[in-house]
Amino acid sequence: MPTILGQNQYGKAENRVVKITRDGATHHIKDLNVSVALSGDMEEVHYSGSNANVLPTDTTKNTVYAFAKEHGIESAEQFGIHLARHFVTSQEPIKTARIRIEEYAWERIETSDANSKFIGADEVKHSFVRKGQETRVTQITYDGEKWEVISGLKDLVVMNSTNSEFWGYVKDKYTTLQEAYDRILATQVSGRWRFNWTDDEQKMPNWEKSYEQTKKHMLQAFAETYSLSLQQTLYQMGSRIINNRSEIDEVRFSLPNKHHFLVDLEPFGLKNDNEVYFAADRPYGLIEATILRDGCEPKIPVDLTNL
Repeated sequence: MPTILGQNQYGKAENRVVKITRDGATHHIKDLNVSVALSGDMEEVHYSGSNANVLPTDTTKNTVYAFAKEHGIESAEQFGIHLARHFVTSQEPIKTARIRIEEYAWERIETSDANSKFIGADEVKHSFVRKGQETRVTQITYDGEKWEVISGLKDLVVMNSTNSEFWGYVKDKYTTLQEAYDRILATQVSGRWRFNWTDDEQKMPNWEKSYEQTKKHMLQAFAETYSLSLQQTLYQMGSRIINNRSEIDEVRFSLPNKHHFLVDLEPFGLKNDNEVYFAADRPYGLIEATILRDGCEPKIPVDLTNL
């Protein structure tokens, strides 16, 4: 049976690059995990093994490190844009470049005056501890004309210890879950948002400010929503972002419900007044949805946030 080649891409995945910027005694860290995927006129390498159009994946790796020096890393998005533009414009066979980046945040360690003076410095500005809240992510795709930038985060664990209920749901002969009128609502957020910046004629967003503000609005919505379902909270989180960040047209969330069940303490003669819970890691409810600016079409792949 005759066969034909379908969608294909290649590149170097998970290039770990750490860039130190030295501003005198004050240092700044950007810690990235960069994956490059290239596609274009690659039929012959699959059909005959000819590498005439193939830029080695080792070269893409080297480019990541060289660009960290040549261009610096202002933001994950800006770094990815530099890389995508380079691969598409410098290699005629390459038609599309997709750059995926994870960013691991660090914060400066605050030292005591006594300790700083002990080592002979007035103030230590070169020591850091890894932030454990979340991993920042971005995906940049460029075809030589149009840009698509989808950023977001993963592994951000949040909890409301009250102001959450769950009742009035469908019940059948297999239902054992009791209705809850005061419960813990917790989730591990995996979210992506798509920017409406698509070409070089538009003003580019301030990527760092946009990320911080988007995360702020998302967390505020989580905290301020009296929740009757995780779906309701998800929608409020996405809506708050869309309504406050004009550069974003689409948000998609994947929210696992990190269930907390009240422990039965009656066998010990104790009353559990919403105080002691068992935190179950699996199985878990998984709530996923996309929130769009009115008039916009969904473009974030539904599996980009899936667990």
